[in-house]
Amino acid sequence: MIAAPLQSAIAAAQPTVPRHVAVIMDGNGRWAQSRGLPRIKGHEQGSKAVGECVEGCRDAGVEYLTLYAFSSENWKRPAAEVQGLMLLLERFLDQKTNEMIEKGVQLRAIGRLEDLPRPCHDRLRRAIDATAANDKLVLTLALSYSGRSEIVDAVRELVRAARAGEIAESDVTPDLIAAHLYTRGVPDPDLLIRTSGELRLSNFLLWQLSYTEIHVTQKLWPEFTKADLLAALDDYSKRHRRYGGV
Repeated sequence: MIAAPLQSAIAAAQPTVPRHVAVIMDGNGRWAQSRGLPRIKGHEQGSKAVGECVEGCRDAGVEYLTLYAFSSENWKRPAAEVQGLMLLLERFLDQKTNEMIEKGVQLRAIGRLEDLPRPCHDRLRRAIDATAANDKLVLTLALSYSGRSEIVDAVRELVRAARAGEIAESDVTPDLIAAHLYTRGVPDPDLLIRTSGELRLSNFLLWQLSYTEIHVTQKLWPEFTKADLLAALDDYSKRHRRYGGV
């Protein structure tokens, strides 16, 4: 039997694993262009990095992983690129759903999913339903997602509830707002990883990232490996989170 003080010392020495990791997967296009390839080739290579990240988080004991896969602003890209991205998402779902079931990964999605093409939307819904009972890791794809739109949609729900007499002004708290976000029921991210060296949030989880630790790597997303994930987790384990305190 290990004495209680020694047990505490051992626990304190263990690396702190973030419960929820969010990732801005940036640099697919630049990776392709630097190699003289079409941009879609960068997205294809980036899908392999998704597998590395998912496997690494699951193995490390992370409970939630949220990936910024397609923003609302991305609809403005050339039609051929958008179509290629939607087909790539369909292929990913077709190829990875059984693997997610085997490895205990539960798939979710946030954003204005009704904007997705019907075939893509239907495949996504089937994958979500097929993995709903899994409990090793919750993988959330942010698709047709905008942090500002998420907050707007939450405010609209609250306004409707107020008009119906279901809530009063005094009922509005941060917890109530969080309960009306797309991420309701999911803890805020502990760690945000951004690839490609860019230093901006890009309209991602604007409410939820209030106190999140940020790790930026110069690696482009298609180059991101499990080793890079572990480096980010190690960096996080050395942080002291104060939440506005001292």
